[in-house]
Amino acid sequence: MIEFQQVSKFYEGNAAVRDISLTFAEGAFSVLIGTSGSGKSTTLKMINRLVEHDAGEIRFAGEEIRRFSPEALRRRMGYAIQSVGLFPHWTVAQNIATVPQLLKWPKARIQARVDELLTLLGLAPEAFRDRYPHQLSGGQQQRVGVARALAADPEVLLMDEPFGALDPVTRTALQQEMRRIHQLLGRTIVLVTHDIDEALGLAQHLVLMDNGEVVQQGTPLSLLTAPRNDFVRDFFGRSELGVRLLSLKQVADFIEPGAGEGEPVAETLTLREAMSLFVERQCEALSVVDAKGAHRGVLRFRHLVNQREAQGE
Repeated sequence: MIEFQQVSKFYEGNAAVRDISLTFAEGAFSVLIGTSGSGKSTTLKMINRLVEHDAGEIRFAGEEIRRFSPEALRRRMGYAIQSVGLFPHWTVAQNIATVPQLLKWPKARIQARVDELLTLLGLAPEAFRDRYPHQLSGGQQQRVGVARALAADPEVLLMDEPFGALDPVTRTALQQEMRRIHQLLGRTIVLVTHDIDEALGLAQHLVLMDNGEVVQQGTPLSLLTAPRNDFVRDFFGRSELGVRLLSLKQVADFIEPGAGEGEPVAETLTLREAMSLFVERQCEALSVVDAKGAHRGVLRFRHLVNQREAQGE
């Protein structure tokens, strides 16, 4: 889908990105993470030519991206950023419709697409369609920004620190929405973040950068359990390794027969989230339900203890 072949970008003779080779597979959720100034945002912006690469090749759908006009390329790629950038004097519906209007979609098709995306992102169309950005919370504005990026049904969704300015509760909710949307739509997503837990929770393909170079890439599990060098090991935190590994495993894989205590939890919960609930509730077993609310069994606290012991903690 998107291939970088020995790509470099220079500013005043200094390499912001140096000789990187990457492949972002079609339908995958890829996350770029790294130190400040590592080149991750520059790498993302080179994909849709907001930043032009100086050396190497970037191919999209088999073609070098310079064979596309910037406008044609960007119409095939949604783009969502931290600052959202909604037009303040346009309604939510008008903001979401920006690209479909440029593409001259019929009015009825645009309205249907706006309502579809608002529903997908948990915003009731009748309540939010005619609101203005200043009438929305930060989290609601960010959802509208994502809806706008998805409006023309792009092949690729690029996201640059999209949730960075949000409070932790809202941020977590939007991360869950992005996982759900990716599962539903199967779009190729490339996201930049500085948040390690966000990266581990979202990525299928994780790319760690430093000083303009790719240090290691692969699944989150491979980076945590087989770090290439001390930089990778230290970046993810030697002392926090066990807890972070718990975030990569779901309750569904550790269910056993029985009944638990208190309000049931979803089988899609991570073991890390389950551990927090065990501590909060001071219990030994949690009842687990599936997406339809049907009882699946229980998760026992000893499973989490066994997992951490197996990881050497």
